[in-house]
Amino acid sequence: MTKRHVSLPPGGEEGIHAFIEEVDERLSGEEDTCDVVEDVLVDLFGDREAYERWQSGGDVTPAERVRLQGYDPCNVTLESEYYAEVEAMDDGEFEHTKYLQWLWRQFDATPMADNVEFALRFRRMLADHLFAECGENCRFFKGISFTYGHNISVGDNVVIHDDVHLDDRGMLTIGDRVSISDDAHLYSHDHDVNDQTAVDNYHTIVEDDVRVTYDSMVRAGVRLGENSVLAAKSIASADVPAHHIAAGTPAKSIAVKDGWEPVADPLEDANVDRRESRQLDYELPETLNVFDEFGRDRQPPGH
Repeated sequence: MTKRHVSLPPGGEEGIHAFIEEVDERLSGEEDTCDVVEDVLVDLFGDREAYERWQSGGDVTPAERVRLQGYDPCNVTLESEYYAEVEAMDDGEFEHTKYLQWLWRQFDATPMADNVEFALRFRRMLADHLFAECGENCRFFKGISFTYGHNISVGDNVVIHDDVHLDDRGMLTIGDRVSISDDAHLYSHDHDVNDQTAVDNYHTIVEDDVRVTYDSMVRAGVRLGENSVLAAKSIASADVPAHHIAAGTPAKSIAVKDGWEPVADPLEDANVDRRESRQLDYELPETLNVFDEFGRDRQPPGH
């Protein structure tokens, strides 16, 4: 066994439970999510006195005002807010997940985010409100980022470690008992090699009992088969069959896990790119006001 059970003293446990339960109830209730997030962040950062002074018309410096306004997620923008498909989302869908994502990110910037028992339970509660689905007993560590959040489905007993990026510009499904190590990146969108502004979205799938190890990357539309392993610093650009170990850039199946040979595909049948079958169709409004941040006009010779 590599872990042991750790419990908090009764006083600490009581305080954590009461706080998480209160935030959970408020997010589940009729209150405006934006207001709940603002109120929670003001208290987590210990800024109630300055906030009340500002709200009552008292003097605040320009820096204080920017800081205090920043607790309100309606006063901020996220990178994903600039993506064109946001305009095609259902009314209020992006705004709701944006507010919750802001709470998740800003919570990670507080000193309390390093209190592991508190932070794991707080993020697990937020995941219930933010993700499309989130199973039981999941553990989400510090610095996890995602595009939207509402296109992510997570199974039971999943562990996602520090500084992992979960891109759900398309769809991302993570099965039961999956382990994703620090600095891994899982993508569900890809760019055209010639026109960087052309984006294709995919359904990326990580099946049950998969291990995605340190600093590895899963490209959009890849399926990691059950009980497989993606080795450290590898890039999976094609499917990894169940029970296989894949390594390298691009990752190739190099072995079958010991004991699983009778039920695993042979190595010579691996390394097949099936991403096209998981491409997602989406339509953008004709009224979209397109913004091209690059302003490029490069064409191959003869075009």
